[in-house]
Amino acid sequence: MLTPFVASVVIILLVSQGFFGKLPTFDELENPKTNLATQLISSDGNKLGAYFYENRSNVSYKELPSDLIDALIATEDIRFRNHSGIDIRSLLRALYGQIIGNKSSGGASTITQQLAKMLFTKKPSSGIERVMQKLKEWVISSRLEKHYTKNEIITMYLNRFDWVNNAVGIKSASRVYFNKKPSELKLEEAATLVGMLKNSALYNPNRRLNFTEERRNVVLSQMKKYKFINNETFDTTAVKPLVLDFKKASHNEGLAPYLREQLRPILVNWCKTKKKPDGSTYNLYTDGLKIYTTIDSRMQIHAEKAVKTHISKLQKDFYNHWKGYEHAPFPEDFDTLQFEMVMNQAIKRSERYRKMKASGKSNEEIEKAFKTKVKTKLFSWDGVIDSLISPYDSILYNKFFIHCGMMSMDPKTGFIKSYVGGIDHRFFKYDHVIKGKRQVGSTFKPFLYALAVQEGYSACKKVPNVPVVFDKNIWKLEKDWAPKNSGNDYEGLPLTMKFGLANSINSMTAHIMKQFGPYAVVDLARKMGVKSKILAVPSLCLGTFDLSVYEMVGAYSTFANKGVWTEPIFINKITDKNGVVLENFSPKTQEAMSQNTADIMIRLLQGVVDGVYSAEAKVRRGTGVRLRYRYEFENEIAGKTGTTQNQSDGWFMGITPDLVTGVWTGCEDRSVHFRDIQNGQGANTALPVFAEYMKGIYNDTLNLGPISKNFDISKSIDISIDCDEDLIKFKDNFDEEF
Repeated sequence: MLTPFVASVVIILLVSQGFFGKLPTFDELENPKTNLATQLISSDGNKLGAYFYENRSNVSYKELPSDLIDALIATEDIRFRNHSGIDIRSLLRALYGQIIGNKSSGGASTITQQLAKMLFTKKPSSGIERVMQKLKEWVISSRLEKHYTKNEIITMYLNRFDWVNNAVGIKSASRVYFNKKPSELKLEEAATLVGMLKNSALYNPNRRLNFTEERRNVVLSQMKKYKFINNETFDTTAVKPLVLDFKKASHNEGLAPYLREQLRPILVNWCKTKKKPDGSTYNLYTDGLKIYTTIDSRMQIHAEKAVKTHISKLQKDFYNHWKGYEHAPFPEDFDTLQFEMVMNQAIKRSERYRKMKASGKSNEEIEKAFKTKVKTKLFSWDGVIDSLISPYDSILYNKFFIHCGMMSMDPKTGFIKSYVGGIDHRFFKYDHVIKGKRQVGSTFKPFLYALAVQEGYSACKKVPNVPVVFDKNIWKLEKDWAPKNSGNDYEGLPLTMKFGLANSINSMTAHIMKQFGPYAVVDLARKMGVKSKILAVPSLCLGTFDLSVYEMVGAYSTFANKGVWTEPIFINKITDKNGVVLENFSPKTQEAMSQNTADIMIRLLQGVVDGVYSAEAKVRRGTGVRLRYRYEFENEIAGKTGTTQNQSDGWFMGITPDLVTGVWTGCEDRSVHFRDIQNGQGANTALPVFAEYMKGIYNDTLNLGPISKNFDISKSIDISIDCDEDLIKFKDNFDEEF
């Protein structure tokens, strides 16, 4: 008859031979399967965000602080450095405790056994299955000890553990709970995370802060017991309150959330086309890819801050502007039927409506649900509002918000440096840089002026400021069409092309259109990277069609890049988890106009910002001059404002020697807008975002490095566009066009 000891040995031998179920192979022990998050990395080396099923990214042993390792060993496995995967003393102590009913006798699992369980145990079991599972873990632990060093086992263990709140692995846990790298953890923070190893859900500091603090102190007492810290350190650390800097991993949080969501489907499709060495395709959420983006995290911070600074202020002006109006923020001539039509469309576009419709709810049930008050979180610039409000009223509440899309790129490389797709990704998912397209208005006029210059027009050529009529028979229109200027200033005067662009005079743009025709304009726009559908019709000259911020910024890069269009790109390269480069990316380029034309256009667009003097009009004006008198920029800046019909859209396109930046502002519904041009013009709604952005960049030269102040344009260009009226120079004596 076999003794219990011999029987145990025989059973363990049988387990090791796979008689009671498959054990991991040598290859699986060498390469245990781990889901790793794909990381997006900025051009300056900072993490922008991640795509994951489990928010996990690995660290090396040298990145782990000694306090964390000491706390782990003191609390979980004091003889870790001496055993071979199974601690016999702890095992016997635990068995004895079970026999005498002492539940405080401690557990028997070593760090290696816990790792084995995390790596190779799919789901917990009970009864006899649990016994066999435990025996398998013993065998796997012994094998892990043979394949890996003690330091590697500790590293694998800490990289594997789930600290809840989307914090899988020590790197994520350090970031989520303390907004730090593991190497930056203080003693009390390291002890907190080790304390959570016992039961991360139970010791979740977001739910049971005091409970977690008590558990932290147990870890500290273990460290004192085993001489990792002295009495004095224990006494001073144990009384410290548990202070979190909680940053829950979410696709809505972090820098550039709109860009990350725009990249997601692109990267998913890329993964489908790329095969790993084993023949399978890459998985964006589990393979730990590294996406090296062109985004500069420092510029991105300035961009997001600029949007918040100006749009939050503009929103207050908008509320005051509409205060007291019955159908606010809709036009005064909106009748009840129009109002309800807009609201019904918004309801049908909502997620709540789609889900209720899919579940078979009747129209009456849906209407009742949308009129019933529920607890809802609402966006405000002063913080999230917890409100009891009906879904119908929450939709109306959101109609008031002014949105914004902004993108900035290096015109020479095509690298997108910053990208802000909206005002808050938690509440407004729609992207206003690539996905959103809105009427471009006067920001399209430089396309026509570039065509005119390319065809031989001088910047100083004078054009009469008189109505231009497009005959319905010649141009195949329903009726004769004559675009109007925004005011009667300078009516009938001969004005230079330079003055006309600086002050966005419609009749002069119409004159160019009539001379060269819409097909030539469309052809140039295509060469400048415009992909959206635009019809070859006379109204092109007023920018009556929709384009995206992405397209407009790319097109304007042509002026800054000596006539060569450069495709805006987001990604530099993609590597696997080991750093092996899988693909490098470079932008497409295309010559759209001559270098001479592009340089002249830069100088003409500088007139928008500097103002241009007209001897005939006896004024010096430009629609972007507030960059000088209000924001006090002194470096060379070119730009163009844009305001569409009824002030529904406000634009500003800004060019500096190193950056091309586009800003769009407007409400979700085109019928919602400021009622007057003074408030609603692009110079007031969009230009200040550019100004705040560039102000941040110019003040950050210590971090960003040298930034060019002047454009590289030859003196011969300046001589050719130095019109007679520019001989009269004014420093501050200019007006602003409203």
